[in-house]
Amino acid sequence: MKKLLTMAGVALMLTMAMATTAMAAEYNIDGPEDPLFASPTSVDQVTVVGGGVTEQSNIDRSKNAAVVPPPFGSPESYQTGSGAVLIPQTQTQTSGSATTPIGGGTAYYPPAESVTPPASDVATSSTSSTPFTLPDGLYYSDGSIGRLKIPSIGVNVKVYETESLESLAKGAGHFKSTSCWDGNVGIAGHNRGVTNHFGKIHTLKTGDQITYTTQLGTRTYEVFFVGKIEETDFSRLERTNDNLITLVTCVQDVRNMRWCVQAREVR
Repeated sequence: MKKLLTMAGVALMLTMAMATTAMAAEYNIDGPEDPLFASPTSVDQVTVVGGGVTEQSNIDRSKNAAVVPPPFGSPESYQTGSGAVLIPQTQTQTSGSATTPIGGGTAYYPPAESVTPPASDVATSSTSSTPFTLPDGLYYSDGSIGRLKIPSIGVNVKVYETESLESLAKGAGHFKSTSCWDGNVGIAGHNRGVTNHFGKIHTLKTGDQITYTTQLGTRTYEVFFVGKIEETDFSRLERTNDNLITLVTCVQDVRNMRWCVQAREVR
């Protein structure tokens, strides 16, 4: 009897267990962590040397920003950004040695004929009607190509090839589209910051003297022009028969203007 009751109890317990509703297990799911992505790169950080600030600038890297390259071997062919701006219309027209897009376009530097340097230590263009000296053979051991002095405003600075930020961080920079000695020598410099070499050139007066020394010697120039020019006006950097020196710097807080000083060799 006791065995039958025990078996009945076990059967009852099994029946109750089978009738009990199954309970779902409990889980704790944490929210997603922050994605391991770097900062967006669609906007470049641009440091303006001498400005003391860091700006954000959208840079057009499309075909709209491309340029038609200058003639191979010309002084402009070594200059970053030189050539005629390629607008969306891809058709171009040729006038003389310059190729420009139909409908507009800006040549950032004066066009020039192809230059074949002669076999000498200092290369001077013989294909142009105006004198033009290339930097070959003019470099000093420190990488500079000359020294600029303006006694009336206390300027005494080395000049480095190209007007790049690297050159201007060390001293003044020579416009590669201009001659290094004979003709029109174009030089750029900062007007603020640590390398504030051209901060006072706008105070120069007619007749003030400028000296420029290279491996070819020293020339003395007298100022005949001081004024503001448009950022896109490169007419004063064009080649000349006279020996000129042209200084260019920014106008404080006026992005589209430049201070320009020109001086002619004293003979």
